[in-house]
Amino acid sequence: MMLFGLEESTVVALTGGVRASAGSGPTDAAAAADVFARAAWTGISEPGDGAAGLLVQGLGAGPALSAVLDLWTGARLAGALAATGLPLTDDLQALLEQALQRWRPRLSSAEVIRSLQQAARASAGLLVPTDAHWPRGVDDLAVHAPIALWWRGIPTALTALSNSIALVGARAATGYGEHVTMEASAGLVDRGFLIVSGAAYGIDGMAHRAALASSGLTVAFLAGGVDRYYPSGHDALLSRIATMGAIISELPCGAAPTKWRFLQRNRLIAAASAATVVLEAGWRSGSLNTAGHAAALGRPLGAVPGPVTSPTSAGCHRLIREYDAVCVSTAAEMAELVGERMLGLTLDLPPADGDTAGFGGRTSEQVRVFDALSTRAARSVTDIARRAGLSMSTVQGSLGALDLEGVVREKETGWVRGR
Repeated sequence: MMLFGLEESTVVALTGGVRASAGSGPTDAAAAADVFARAAWTGISEPGDGAAGLLVQGLGAGPALSAVLDLWTGARLAGALAATGLPLTDDLQALLEQALQRWRPRLSSAEVIRSLQQAARASAGLLVPTDAHWPRGVDDLAVHAPIALWWRGIPTALTALSNSIALVGARAATGYGEHVTMEASAGLVDRGFLIVSGAAYGIDGMAHRAALASSGLTVAFLAGGVDRYYPSGHDALLSRIATMGAIISELPCGAAPTKWRFLQRNRLIAAASAATVVLEAGWRSGSLNTAGHAAALGRPLGAVPGPVTSPTSAGCHRLIREYDAVCVSTAAEMAELVGERMLGLTLDLPPADGDTAGFGGRTSEQVRVFDALSTRAARSVTDIARRAGLSMSTVQGSLGALDLEGVVREKETGWVRGR
C-alpha cells in the first residue's frame, strides 16, 4: 500500500522514530499517515498559516496533504471544506488559491524524509494535538495553532506547561533587568511554576538559567529547528534545557530562524503559558509582540517597572500606562496573575525593532523575502519562494520593492542582498 507516494512500511518506520518520546508511537498505517502528514505540513506551511490550519482542521492532516499533492484547485478545496460544515468566508476560494501557490514550491517527499531522519538522529520527537503531553494552551490560537510540534527534552516539562509563566524581555538587558529576572524566575520556581521563554540573549537567557539553577523546569520555544540551537552563544544553555526541561519548535529539524519566525514563535510563548510578564523592554521591543499575543488570547499580562530614565524599561512603562498591564515587581505578585483573565484585549502595538523582530517599515512578505536571500549566492525566484514560503508572484513584487529600496540586486544567475 502506498501513502503519499511512499511505501507504507517506509512511512511507518520514519514516523516511529519520532514518536517513541511521545509514548504513543504509530501502531497502524492510519496513525503513521497522520503523523507523516503533520510533519510534512510543518515544512510546507510557515508558522501560523491560517489557510493550512483551516484545511487540516476541516479535512484532517492526511487528506489535506493528499488533496494538495493531487493538485486540487482552490475551488475544490473550498467545496470540500464547505461539506464539513465549517463556517466559511466568501473569499475562501481566493485565499486557498494563494495558499496553494505558497505551498507548491515546498512539496517534496525527500525534504519530509530528511527532516524525520534528522529528528530521529537528534533524539527529537513530534507532538500531535491528540497526545497527552500536547500543550493545550496553543489550541486557543484556533486555525493559527501549530499543526504539530517538534521537541527535545523530558515529558514532565511538557505536562507542567499548564502551570507556567512566560518571562520575556530585552536582549540588550541591563544589570537591573537581569537581577530582577533572576529573582523572579527563582521565586516562581519555588512556587511550583515552570518558566517559559525564548532562549534569546538578555532577559530570556537569565530566566532559563535561574530556573535551572533553582532545580526548576523551564521550556524554550525556538524560531528554528530544535537541532539548530540559536543563538549559538546559548548552545550550552539549550543543551541543559533539552536535558532538564524541553525545547519546542513548530519548524522541522534543519529549519533556520528568521525575523518572521521569531514573531510567530512569540505567539506560542504567550499561548502555552498561563501568564506573561515583560521584565525589561524598550519602546519598540520584540517583547511587546509577545505581550500583544498574550492580551489577545486573554492571558494575564504583567510588566515590571524600571527607572524612568532607562530606555530599556520604556516598553514596560508603556504596557502599564497604555495597555493596562498589571504592574508587578516580585515573584509573589507575578504568581498572583495566574487565575486572572483579561477580556480578550488587542494591543495595537507597532512591529518591534531589532534584528529578531523588526520590519523596518517593510511588509511581512518583504521581510520574508529578504530573509531568504544570501549576500553571496544568487538565488532564483523559485528558490526564494520555496525558502520564504510565498508564491512566486508575491516574491517578484517584494523583490521589486526591495530593489527600489536598494537593499537587493539582480545578477545574471538570480538575486542577492546588497552589501
